[in-house]
Amino acid sequence: MFKHENLKGRVAVVTGGGGVLCSGFAKALAKQGAKVAVLDLNEAAAQAVADAINADGGEAIAVSCNVLQKESMQQARQIILDKFGTCDILLNGAGGNNPRGTTTKETLEAIDLVEKDPSVKTFFDLDPEGISFVFNLNFLGTLIPTQVFAPDMAKKKNTCIIMITSMNAYRPLTKIPAYSAAKAAVQNFTQFMAVHFADCGIRVNAIAPGFFSTNQNKTLLWNDDGTPTPRTGKILAATPMKRFGEPEELEGALLFLCDESYSGFITGTTIAVDGGFNAYSGV
Repeated sequence: MFKHENLKGRVAVVTGGGGVLCSGFAKALAKQGAKVAVLDLNEAAAQAVADAINADGGEAIAVSCNVLQKESMQQARQIILDKFGTCDILLNGAGGNNPRGTTTKETLEAIDLVEKDPSVKTFFDLDPEGISFVFNLNFLGTLIPTQVFAPDMAKKKNTCIIMITSMNAYRPLTKIPAYSAAKAAVQNFTQFMAVHFADCGIRVNAIAPGFFSTNQNKTLLWNDDGTPTPRTGKILAATPMKRFGEPEELEGALLFLCDESYSGFITGTTIAVDGGFNAYSGV
């Protein structure tokens, strides 16, 4: 791996760090010599990532916290401050979907309104509280950590915030309206913050992963017997590179955006790492 000497010794805070993609981000930053705080609601998952980093010669701590609770994030900040110092890199990776914000079918059929099948959840059956949970997890789950860590970052040089959006931010996928709307909001919020923090020297950019097979989306992509779902077929047919991404293929974009010697004049930008999905019109 190419070395980014500028990142050595910097303090990186990774929310959602116990997940598949964000654990990869945490490990990539640690390999560059950053001191990494792995934040996750699931303490065991965060600790496993921190342990793996430390065993590999890096420096990391696990911090259990809730990105939707400001007091919890303030407590996390204090732990990190005591162990590592103030934040240089904030990676807002916490997010996700929930079945309460998901429809059963891709499109509404007239029969769904005439003969109600209890196993089918239409747009009209979506739970407002479920929609709110998904939206808050993805949007407020980036706003609150930024409110907590950015004041320290504004007092330093060469600080940056990395947001994690999605292909849903460009075009909504079927079945997951809450997640799609939330990621579109995160992408818009990235641009807002880039402008808002420009005078303070904090660069704010985003990474929009294409399709990666993770625990979060496995039920949408794979049947119980391990065979691909029809949705997987559609995704791969719309991805020019004809495969899912590998988590480590996100690392280059991350390190590029974090290292000001490469991206010092880049802010408010979203980099799609998607195998060409967003570029393909279907014909």
